[in-house]
Amino acid sequence: MSTTTHFPLITHSSLDAAVAYRNGSVITARQFLHGAHKVASTLPEKRYILNTCQDRYHFALGFAATLIADCISLMPSSLTTETLRSLQRLAPNYITLDDDDINKRLQADTPPHQQEITKVPQVKAAQLAAWVFTSGSTGSPVPHPKRWGSLVKNVRIEGKRLGLQDGANHTIIGTVPPQHMYGFESTVLVALQSGNAFDAGRPFYPVDIHNTITATPQPRLLVTTPYHLHSLLASEIEVAAVNLIVSATAPLSKELAVEAEGRLQSHLLEIYGCTETGQLATRRPAESAEWQLFDGIQLTMEGDKVTASGGHIDQPITISDRLEITRHNHFLLHGRSEDMINIAGKRSSLSYLNHQAIAVEGVEDAAFFMPNNKTEKQISRLTLFVVAPTLDSRSLMRALRDRIDPVFLPRPIIFIDALPRSKTGKLPQAALIALVEANAEKS
Repeated sequence: MSTTTHFPLITHSSLDAAVAYRNGSVITARQFLHGAHKVASTLPEKRYILNTCQDRYHFALGFAATLIADCISLMPSSLTTETLRSLQRLAPNYITLDDDDINKRLQADTPPHQQEITKVPQVKAAQLAAWVFTSGSTGSPVPHPKRWGSLVKNVRIEGKRLGLQDGANHTIIGTVPPQHMYGFESTVLVALQSGNAFDAGRPFYPVDIHNTITATPQPRLLVTTPYHLHSLLASEIEVAAVNLIVSATAPLSKELAVEAEGRLQSHLLEIYGCTETGQLATRRPAESAEWQLFDGIQLTMEGDKVTASGGHIDQPITISDRLEITRHNHFLLHGRSEDMINIAGKRSSLSYLNHQAIAVEGVEDAAFFMPNNKTEKQISRLTLFVVAPTLDSRSLMRALRDRIDPVFLPRPIIFIDALPRSKTGKLPQAALIALVEANAEKS
């Protein structure tokens, strides 16, 4: 166990090194720290701060200021009614920081002792830095506390695994929001703790992703999700090359990974983890289905239950996914426990069925739904919601018969214009149930 009591806010080798790129301008470590101190000087101490900034640089400034002021960041991945209720229960007197707030606080008068930045702040490892929330894909969002030391140790290992600590000036481009655990770790924290930079934007459409890549200095990383990657590759745009692609939030098929590596002339690494544990492992899906654990992490199995411990994890945590340990520090992922379905004595997972549906030519997006006690009155059979403007039920069913066991063929197939995905491409359970209820008469 590390005895380190403090970790630096950033690890850049010079105060003149780039921390971010924003609208074509370089923001140095000195400028970043100066801005963080200015915002911190306007915050009340030991308060909860809801950071809703859409600009990634503003988000990073707000988070750094919150640490300096010994406040705690609230970072839900969405601002649904249920999430806001959770925030009120956790922190009734929280205050909000948005992009306009950051701009106003940056224009405030600077205390004389903060006008010249000469050193990097040191933050206690034990300091409670944030409450992060699960995405709600398997139920209501649940908060989890994150201490500064645990966050730092996790992303430093990630930085090594991604090759970010080779001395080059890497730039990270993210299509995911910084409030989500994946975006927080892999676009903001890993840059701050590996001495690299991030782009302040969050490009979504293929043309915006291409334009951001071409405007960003090399070497550059694209941090994205299977949903965003699928949309990018389905476009006719010749996307500029990157030095590394990073994906997370849902398992990535080998076929999509191979195509992505070819189109973007790069390797693709996938990250495995969850809000509760942080990041635990990586794999290169174009080459292997096996995941390799981060240094220091151990998995133990008792029956079907898997527990993660060691490394940045302060206390052993039970994992909701179904894992198979294959060899030392390696495992296979078989889906979430809640994801498994059993029909006529045969077992499969919703994630596997979703992969097969999305792989059908002409399908833009798809999600299988299996009813439970909450929804059995609306739909009582395995249902497929699909976005496929050029297909009909007969042709889609014909294609699915070649891919999945007949007992898992959907009854019915419901065509819709778009699935209610979150900004990270996930389908919150509440949104999916609402979709079921809205389309109940079609079943």
